[in-house]
Amino acid sequence: MNNDLTKQQHKSLIGIFGKENVLTDEAERWVYGYDNSRKHAMPDAVVFATEHNQVQRLLDFCNDQQIPLTARGRGSGTTGAVVPLKNGIVLSLERMNKILNIDPENRVATVQPGVTNQALQEAIGEFGFFWPPDPTSSAFCTIGGNLAYNSAGPRAVKYGTPRENILGLRAITGTGKELITGTYTTKGVVGYDLTRLIVGSEGTLAIITEATLKLTPLPESKRVLRAIYADMFSAAKAVSSIMAQAFTPCALEFIDGTAIDMVRDFSQADLPTNAGAMLMIEIDGPESALDEGAKNIQQAASNDGLLDFMEPKSKEEIAELWATRKALSPALRNVAPKKINEDVVVPVSKIPVLIGGLDKLSKKYQITIVNFGHAGNGNIHVNLLVDPDDPVQATNSEKCLDEVFTLVIQLNGTLSGEHGVGIEKRDFVDREITPNSLQIMRDIKSLFDPNQILNPDKMFPL
Repeated sequence: MNNDLTKQQHKSLIGIFGKENVLTDEAERWVYGYDNSRKHAMPDAVVFATEHNQVQRLLDFCNDQQIPLTARGRGSGTTGAVVPLKNGIVLSLERMNKILNIDPENRVATVQPGVTNQALQEAIGEFGFFWPPDPTSSAFCTIGGNLAYNSAGPRAVKYGTPRENILGLRAITGTGKELITGTYTTKGVVGYDLTRLIVGSEGTLAIITEATLKLTPLPESKRVLRAIYADMFSAAKAVSSIMAQAFTPCALEFIDGTAIDMVRDFSQADLPTNAGAMLMIEIDGPESALDEGAKNIQQAASNDGLLDFMEPKSKEEIAELWATRKALSPALRNVAPKKINEDVVVPVSKIPVLIGGLDKLSKKYQITIVNFGHAGNGNIHVNLLVDPDDPVQATNSEKCLDEVFTLVIQLNGTLSGEHGVGIEKRDFVDREITPNSLQIMRDIKSLFDPNQILNPDKMFPL
């Protein structure tokens, strides 16, 4: 693999993209060498695609020249999945930002990968629809990135992840071959499901150039409920009870007491001072059904640890509460700039066991652990607030993280719910995936990308 582009290679890139869409200046390239993991590697060049044919020509060029290629959106991921470990070329898809078609009669939209989640929601909202995936970074993350990571957000508890909300793709494999996958219909079983294979593959198999998305009608009404608990364990038990009753919330978010205390200065919401944990619960549907739904939720949420249950009435109160939830990650970054952030998932019924185990590990290793996340799916964001530049903390954090992953696997969970693998979890993957399954995945990678040029050294242990 080359680590520097020749003048002829640079000229070829300009021929494909135009001079205005090729960056070779070191300062300009530098900012495309990292994502929100804050890991960094310098690309040899950055190119901006605006159409499908450019991506296909680029893949042909990279295969011919044996140049590594890393595709990216806005770089909001947290696992280093778009860090160009082998330098080469970074392909930014942020300028492929057209909404190609909105078909309300069939509940379908077709978009380029650089469309932001928010731009899509605003456009289809005018037709009375929404696309369920709503990551915390929805204001600026791209649909291509959502698909690459299978990033879902709070609404996945009721509406599913991107895999459940996509119909088909147009993509270019690592060999430069065009793929048209899936169907335009909500039913279809012809052939293997290549669409959902590519979704979540983090740009290691193919580069998405168009996505056909399944839309959902906007609900008639929504309500937000807030429950405060004396301790994390009581809140975790309430989550299991809420998910065991018939009325499914469209969001069920968990925030522990430490997180509440840390985010207080970054929030306008009225946050109690002695809370051990908080649940934010959103329900939606016909207005006529929400009274009964809220009553059922409150009954399920009630246990000996419940301190307060209320329904914010004003739009301002609701907006402030959700802003508090979305402020958690940046607020924790301010407190601990190099915190370790893991998004593990366990069966909902095992959340109390997970929370109890994390509390023990926090005390064992003298590390502050802050927990929040999408509790309705069992998806808990576990944040180890450590300074990796301190040798003692660094050693303790490695041991603690190792035990966190061991606990998750013992509880029949998974190491990542929506952040992906990238390089952060790459070396732990073989704990979850059996050797035979891992080999099949490597074989699939080789079939899609025999020259190993697409996002090399990601997802699987080296």
